[in-house]
Amino acid sequence: MSQTNTSEMLHKEYWDLTYISGPLVFLKNGDRFPTGAILDVHLATGEVRQGQILEATKTHAVLQLLQGTRGVDIQGTSVSLKADAARVACSVDVIGRRFNGTGIPIDGLPPIVPEKELEIVGSAINPVSRNAPNDFIETGISTIDGFNTLVRGQKLPIFLGSGLPGNEIANMIVQNAGTKGDDTPFVTVFAAMGITARETQYFLRSFEEGGKGSQVVAFINQADDPAIERLFAPRCALTVAEYLAFEKGYQVLVVLTDLTNYCDALRQISSAREEIPGRRGYPGYMYTDLSSIYERAGRIHGKPGSVTQIPMLTMPDDDITHPIPDLTGYITEGQIVLSRPLHRQGIFPPVDLLPCLSRLMNNGIGKNRTQPWHREWSNQLYAAYAEGQRIKKLMAIVGEDALTEQDKKYLRFSNAFEAQMIGQQFERRTIEETFKIGWRLLGHLPKSELTRIKREVVDEFYVAIEDQSDPTPPIKTQIENA
Repeated sequence: MSQTNTSEMLHKEYWDLTYISGPLVFLKNGDRFPTGAILDVHLATGEVRQGQILEATKTHAVLQLLQGTRGVDIQGTSVSLKADAARVACSVDVIGRRFNGTGIPIDGLPPIVPEKELEIVGSAINPVSRNAPNDFIETGISTIDGFNTLVRGQKLPIFLGSGLPGNEIANMIVQNAGTKGDDTPFVTVFAAMGITARETQYFLRSFEEGGKGSQVVAFINQADDPAIERLFAPRCALTVAEYLAFEKGYQVLVVLTDLTNYCDALRQISSAREEIPGRRGYPGYMYTDLSSIYERAGRIHGKPGSVTQIPMLTMPDDDITHPIPDLTGYITEGQIVLSRPLHRQGIFPPVDLLPCLSRLMNNGIGKNRTQPWHREWSNQLYAAYAEGQRIKKLMAIVGEDALTEQDKKYLRFSNAFEAQMIGQQFERRTIEETFKIGWRLLGHLPKSELTRIKREVVDEFYVAIEDQSDPTPPIKTQIENA
């Protein structure tokens, strides 16, 4: 649509609403508006609401109201064009601010004076200009940093069941995440979708009390806010993240919670549009829609900044084959899975290490980054823990008396691993502290069992558990040594 036509339409009001379905309003003569345009909806009471055009054809237009359709009467309601697309104000001044799902401040401070107003739709990074993710981001959580390392430019989701402490883990990551060995400024963009008022207060209070609130940009959509706003929140957050990363040079970590609420809002809108449902009632284009969010993470050639994503989603009935985690797994580069049995044991964070995976881990660890033996160390601990879990299941069948002395050592290692490595509680751990705990735990096993690590490395760091009057000496990363 030309700029002349747009400016003319800004002063016109249209009264040809036809009917309302859920959060949607249908209009005649839809080709007057571009898809994605923002309209003002003038109610007979004098109230003005905003909506966005989802679909526009010659015969009709579908308008979704951001504040919902409650109280809207077709008779006496008109619409007028406000903007040709949904935009969000972008500036470095957004850092430390709190917004609702559409980018309106909710922290009591004045609106942002934007350096740019950017469309929130965005797009995936062009594969030609995309740079390979590298260099790790330290989250402060041992099971991620040591075994499923997060790499700059990666998208690494967290899958959890209902009732598991996803909010606490999200807050822990927001408070503790950062880069090492790099002077590039780091900022976290947090987007919450469909959370309760109590959860909202928890996050806002934690951001301020935790000391890193000044480096967090928060977009909060509450459960009693319109479902439509849930579709805006992650896109506003990612647009701001892209601006900070690729125009201002920040390393940006985007934490999105909870994508299940986002997908439920997508299903609600699809149902109101009377679209043919797909799996479990979700729209058939949900894969494409999720891709439009996840694929906005990455690095670009020639630009120092990066956008890294940690999307969090609840698996209904703990079902990892549910459409939301299933499709997410196809698009992203690994997953962190939370365990209900570990949570019942009081272990926090209850990360179920065995099904977890970071496909880009090797890009962020090793020589000149963490330690040359990081991958070997991780593989050895992972294999030993898996063997301990196998023996635990065997013991439930044959009894403890049937176990060999070697089996019992693996069993003790497994229990100690859960208590000390996985169960770090709320303390922040550096990667060096994670390495140190790992070597101490390997002392539960005979030296001859450490076959996945080079012998010279084992000789340098291994100390049998009975000889550990003092834990292993401090371990510095390659970055610090440099």
